[in-house]
Amino acid sequence: MKWLQAIPKRWLPWLIGGAFALLALTLTPTLMRHDTVVQIRVSHAGAPMPDGFYLYQQLTAQGIRIKSITPSGDALVIHFESEEQSLAAQKVLRRLLPQGFIVAQYDQAERQSLA
Repeated sequence: MKWLQAIPKRWLPWLIGGAFALLALTLTPTLMRHDTVVQIRVSHAGAPMPDGFYLYQQLTAQGIRIKSITPSGDALVIHFESEEQSLAAQKVLRRLLPQGFIVAQYDQAERQSLA
């Protein structure tokens, strides 16, 4: 800690400001990142939803990284870290799930603005 005492006091505000600026630049992409969301719904009322754990296993086996899978009312919502992962997952899910399931991109920002 002797090196800390060797720093001139007039530099301290600049060093603290620089540290905060560096922290802000580091965290901004993470905080501003927009999750990509895919929603799976059944096309007929009363049909069972697919098993989320099964879908997780199948997508992971294809190299698709999933942030989360959660039930939401009459749908299953899957969060991805990137648009590429989401698009790849949509292709796999359309091939994997039988007829009667709707797999679609889901825009969270649009839904939040409607609420």
